Amino acid sequence: MNRVRPLRRLAADAARTAVGAVLGLGLAAAIAFQPAQVFAQTPASAPAAAELPGIPRADGAGPALWVVRDADSTIYLFGTVHMLRPTTAWGSERVERAFAEADELWLEISNPDDQAALVPLIQQHGVDPTQRLTLKLSSGELTLFDNAARTMGANAMAMDNLRPWLAALTLSIAPLQRAGYDPQSGVELILKARAGAAGKPVKGFETIDKQVRILAGFPEADQMDFLTSTLDAFEDAPVELDRLVEAWARGDVAVIEELGVADMREESEEIYQALLVRRNADWAGQIQQLLAGEGTAFVAVGAAHLAGDDSVQRLLEQRGVEVDEVP
Repeated sequence: MNRVRPLRRLAADAARTAVGAVLGLGLAAAIAFQPAQVFAQTPASAPAAAELPGIPRADGAGPALWVVRDADSTIYLFGTVHMLRPTTAWGSERVERAFAEADELWLEISNPDDQAALVPLIQQHGVDPTQRLTLKLSSGELTLFDNAARTMGANAMAMDNLRPWLAALTLSIAPLQRAGYDPQSGVELILKARAGAAGKPVKGFETIDKQVRILAGFPEADQMDFLTSTLDAFEDAPVELDRLVEAWARGDVAVIEELGVADMREESEEIYQALLVRRNADWAGQIQQLLAGEGTAFVAVGAAHLAGDDSVQRLLEQRGVEVDEVP
């Protein structure tokens, strides 16, 4: 991190890094359901099923949508935001039409609301009773850490045995929830509910276990950088996500790249490679396998994966697959 930048710029860039991580990782929504369960020893119940929520209609064409086709296959690519305010207007005719046409729905993980699957993984890979996170922070960072933890009903000591990646991800989400962002209003859960009602299978490119292991596998120094950036950005994160959601809802992919991708790479190349590049390459391969079959699939993954030079679309094009934006 370039420490000569003005503090406000540092906080804004760190906020974008934290927001980019939330945008690029479906696990963020899973943890957001009940952050207190991170500190518990027993799994929480998943939120009760509700009636299918309405999707407020976006002004204009709405979020961007791409399509890949061959003789007997059609695959739609739709960038999502894992947590939204219930009032966010993102519905569009082109997305509704593509989703209705699809035989199956593909998400980053097929069960982002499965708390029973998540909590044991968190206890295994995110909690370390032999370490004290508070001893790794400066006095100023410790004050920020405690203040941030208190906004979600915890404190620094309650989070002392968390590994840095889990503390960072949990604290990345907390100010967003406080500002009204809700995983239940996130695109994935809305589409998953609609797929279930329509009898469409829901599949995942990854598992919750894999996403947990990605973060848990970061070197300690990178985990600490993620945490300290999150602390620097704590108050700015909702503002940055507001900007990103507004861009996403109007289909402005260039702004998504700036706010959700470019700053993540500037702050940490390792986080950028782990959260976006390597996963995008894997997903592009799986999409090619889908193309080798037949039928229509609707792919909905974090919008950061569909923006920038290392996006899923660019990787597919490099492999000779034509990708078109749906007008």
